[in-house]
This record gives sequence, structure tokens and C-alpha cells, in this order.
Amino acid sequence: MYNDEGASIFSSNQVATLRILIASIALLPFGLFAIRKVNFKKDLFSFVIVALCGNLLPAFLFTYAETGITSGLAGMLNSTTPIFTIFIALIIFNDQISARQFTGAFIGLLGVTALIYFGKQNSLSGEWSHIISVVCATLCYAISLSVIRYKLSHYKSLDIASVAFLLLLIPAIGLFFLEDTLSVFKNTEDVRNGFGSILILSLIGTALALFIFNTIIKNTSALFASSVTYFIPIVAVIIGLFFNERINGPQIGGMLIALMGVFIANSKKH
Repeated sequence: MYNDEGASIFSSNQVATLRILIASIALLPFGLFAIRKVNFKKDLFSFVIVALCGNLLPAFLFTYAETGITSGLAGMLNSTTPIFTIFIALIIFNDQISARQFTGAFIGLLGVTALIYFGKQNSLSGEWSHIISVVCATLCYAISLSVIRYKLSHYKSLDIASVAFLLLLIPAIGLFFLEDTLSVFKNTEDVRNGFGSILILSLIGTALALFIFNTIIKNTSALFASSVTYFIPIVAVIIGLFFNERINGPQIGGMLIALMGVFIANSKKH
């Protein structure tokens, strides 16, 4: 987050920490109620995976990534999520995969490879680590939504989201002090501007979005839910162009190939 003069207000780790902490506090009343419904012996490990892979790790990976690559490229790299979802369902959960889905996954993988390659060529300041961090974040998302679908589908969507953030509350408080975030509030004059943006991101882009996403997973499938990435890259490109970010033809081509693969994998045989 930045102030009007371009100077950094919060570091990438501090943004991620505040995002998780605010969402955890917002969902705390629901979490305290929902935790009583959890079968700890059977499902606690699954909730931990959702908390880490669906929330904590991606928050840090994405904020770090966007210190070196454009938001448009980061959004396009989200198209890797459904590709990972297909392979996780096949390898980890022994789900049956049709020839159509495998073909779609392979085409999507080609598109993702092109997107990563040309994305690095067009990156202004980012290293490979910034691009790889987005890919790792989407892998985490794929793991999380697969666990929700195959292991936690008997819980309500709000319960899944609130328990996951309840598990992250103590770690988030620890990270808040470890990252020395409090000193930013004490020593920065225009901290309200940056914090206001993080507050909106936490409540709407994290807590509310996670609840809606979990509802989609429970009522459809992990692969269908992951296909929200049809829209994320398109919106990311539009926003990127609005902020004069550099986005080239090969990047868009790689994104379209990846999305075509996801479309093929999701299409039903008539």
C-alpha cells in the first residue's frame, strides 16, 4: 500500500498480516459458534489445510508477487488454479478423470507455460520468484478447494470459512507484532489511507469472498468453482490497462490457451 507521494506505508508482509488478522476478527463470533460443530478427530487436519492453503499462504505469496509483477499478470496467472485442481483430484483424491478433462488440462498447462514465460519477459522489475509465488498461491487455492469439496462438504460454508480464520487468529496476532506493524500506525501520518484499503480488502475480498466461494464449491464441484478464473484474468487485464500496465500479445495468448483448456475440461459430453 502506498501514500500519495509513492512512499511505502506497509510492507508486503504487513499487508498480508493485516488482511488475515482483520478477516479473523470479523469472523470471530461465527468461528466461536462453529468450532463446537467440528469433529476434531476426523476433520481438524482438513480445516488446518484450508486455513493455511486457502488463506494464510496465498495472502503472503500474492502480496510479495505484486511487489515485482503487474496486477494484470498476477490475475492472468490465476488461470493455473483449475489446472492444478484437475491433477489434485486425480492424484490425491483418486477421482476419475475423462479423456476430455485430461486433454483440457494438458492444453491449459501449455497456456500456463507460455503465460509464465512471456510474463517474465515482460516483467519490469520482478524476478522469477515473483511469478513462481503466484503459481504456488494458485496451487494452494486448488488444494484448499479440493479439501473443502472432498473432505468438508458436510459443513456449512460459513462454518468452514469462520473456523479456518479462527485457527489463524493467534498466528495472525503473532505475525502482527513480529512484522512490527504497530510502529507503522504510530509513526506514519497518512496511515489511514493505506489501512482503509486493507480493511476493504479484508472484509470484502477475503471474508465475504471466501464465504461465497465455499458455497459454490459445496453446491457444485471443485473444478467448477475453480473456473471463476475465467473472469479473474479478464478483469485483471482490464484493470491493468486502466493503470497503464504493460501487457503484451503473447501474455494474452497464453491466458486464452489456458482458459480454453479449462473450458474443454469443464464442458459436458453431449
